[in-house]
Amino acid sequence: MSEQVPELLPDGGAAAELNARPAARSGRSAGTGRPRVVVLDYGFGNVRSAVRALERVGADVELTADHAAATEADGLVVPGVGAFAACMAGLRAVRGDQVVDRRLAGNRPVLGICVGMQVMFDAGVEHGVRADGLGEWRGVVDRIDAPVVPHMGWSPVEVPPGTTLFRGVEHERFYFVHSYAAQQFTQGHDEHADPRFTPPLVTWARHGSDGREVRFVAAVEDGPLSATQFHPEKSGDAGATLLENWVKSL
Repeated sequence: MSEQVPELLPDGGAAAELNARPAARSGRSAGTGRPRVVVLDYGFGNVRSAVRALERVGADVELTADHAAATEADGLVVPGVGAFAACMAGLRAVRGDQVVDRRLAGNRPVLGICVGMQVMFDAGVEHGVRADGLGEWRGVVDRIDAPVVPHMGWSPVEVPPGTTLFRGVEHERFYFVHSYAAQQFTQGHDEHADPRFTPPLVTWARHGSDGREVRFVAAVEDGPLSATQFHPEKSGDAGATLLENWVKSL
């Protein structure tokens, strides 16, 4: 299975426009009843593809770095392409770290994509340099040790029972472009887990061969916080279904 995929480069660059736009109202879009989704424009992500994909599956989408709009929308998408540390710097420049924290504290949905997923972990290590993440999940994002890196192409995923995000596409392939990943996920799944809380649903994928196959986190569903290592906006019909599942949950 192959598909011509445009080169994924940072675009956007809205840090200088912080709070330049009026705040959006909370609630569904007037007159349409469609959920309002903000794609956070902080300079690191294939944002316009994400906007188009979300619009096609039923959302009214705004691409902005406006703090109030991002806080009040029905759903927030945090994209990400490039280096972990640079993405974190861009997020902090537009107060995206505060937005994510405030939304999750209020049980308001957030979807991270690619590096937008990686920054949800405690830290990322690139070229021996550690950068702090948002700390929503325990763990460190590190380089995958496989014969061919980056992992670029279509891969199947191992989906857990009870998934909402992958409903109807549990056995499909998704498009990955990455050299780093979280390769463990113990939060809610070890002896320290609090039985009062439902553990996150973790989807896994594999990359490599010749005895050097790496298993890594492909997606997580954790209450209001969901994230994918792959690019759903580049994953054809399967990715569209996944995004539609998320939009319908808002």
